[in-house]
Amino acid sequence: MKSASEQKLPHVLPKDLQQAIAGKPKAQVLWDIITPLARNEWICWVTSGKLQETRGIRIEKMLSKLAGGMRRPCCWAGCKHR
Repeated sequence: MKSASEQKLPHVLPKDLQQAIAGKPKAQVLWDIITPLARNEWICWVTSGKLQETRGIRIEKMLSKLAGGMRRPCCWAGCKHR
């Protein structure tokens, strides 16, 4: 599988988000099978929050949604960086 940089996607998985995903096996399973574009959308959604508190809330929501089978963030316009 190509990395974000190899696919010319604008976002690279931050260390804190990588660790959070690794700590939730159900979320990790889906993370491993979703497309690089879908991963990019999640990364952008989490990192686009301006406050650290918002980022923490979004990480928890992302983990919950991934564990529940959601492949992309909903109710969000999508990554504006691509």
